[in-house]
Amino acid sequence: MRTERRAWIRSARTGAVCLAVCALSLQLGGLSTAAPSSGSSGSSGNSGILGSVEGSVSSGSTIPGPLQEDPGPKPDLRDDIVVPAIVGEKVTAPQAVRLTVASPALRREVGVEILLPADNSVPRPALYMLEGVDAGEKSSGWMTIGGAPAFFADKNVNVVMLNGGIASLYSDWENPDPRLGLHKWETFITEELPPLIDARLETNGINAIAGNSMGAMGAMMLAQRFPDMYRGVAVFSGCYSTMDPLGRTAVQATISSRSGDPANIWGVPGGPEWEAHDSLINAEKLRGKEIYVSTANGLPGSDETLQTPELLERLVIGGGIEVAAHACTKMFDARLQELKIPAQVDYEPNGTHAWAYWRERLPKAWPTLSRALGV
Repeated sequence: MRTERRAWIRSARTGAVCLAVCALSLQLGGLSTAAPSSGSSGSSGNSGILGSVEGSVSSGSTIPGPLQEDPGPKPDLRDDIVVPAIVGEKVTAPQAVRLTVASPALRREVGVEILLPADNSVPRPALYMLEGVDAGEKSSGWMTIGGAPAFFADKNVNVVMLNGGIASLYSDWENPDPRLGLHKWETFITEELPPLIDARLETNGINAIAGNSMGAMGAMMLAQRFPDMYRGVAVFSGCYSTMDPLGRTAVQATISSRSGDPANIWGVPGGPEWEAHDSLINAEKLRGKEIYVSTANGLPGSDETLQTPELLERLVIGGGIEVAAHACTKMFDARLQELKIPAQVDYEPNGTHAWAYWRERLPKAWPTLSRALGV
């Protein structure tokens, strides 16, 4: 409970500013919930959901310095890591192990937590799970407060959870950031880690990916950027665009909330790399995948009671963040419908931006993920 409470306080501080910036962005950009035309490609000629790049926030930190969170010390980088390798392994529970993986892309060692199926007699698929802005170096939120160990105990799947990636969007950044360090997570997740996991766990080569909040945006980006790697994707309370005002604000607020500079991620906002990471523009690449998307509406739900710590912040700030996620989800849903790409999209009646609700939605996402994984 203390861990969840600290996580909530950190996200609440960020959310207060993010909500204000998002509201300003909506006013400046004239955001529409209409889907972009299927012919949209490139930053020129886009309208409606894509908005105008001049009307969005500029590069550089978008959250004032006094309100930014200290990301902590940057991991030490090494020059002697030449090939990806598992350099350590520790059993942490009867069905859990934590690997230490040496990454040439990240130039350091990374922790990777894995939940194992009870039956390892035959090869099993792998589900990669990403988390929110405060992705910690010691453990994944899905392990500590996300309910993954109990939920997956009887599932025939290897669950792979990364440690680290604070405010990274799990992407390859154009430049190292003075406060956040070196982010080359896309290379690590898609090139370096899977062969090691497949060999160590003797998987069957079938993968899916899931994530919440920042991890939802990252998971959808990876699914559309590497369509041959993942058969399914499940996301909770995320934003899936980068070129329209709301999506760009989500990216920049996420990074600057932890004292990073958004100018370091994909170059000039509105440029080719920003467009390449926009899952609305590139939604066609999701065709044929099993897709699950969920969001609440920001109104008080079953987890908001008089006994809820920081109840006012939870209602005002957490509710506001979820309102933004709801708007992002509606736009993404409209885009998928326009392209006639099937997806399970759940609009929960009530709930804020909190782990309690993502724990509840994980079982709802499982039918979609199980079809993708073939289990």
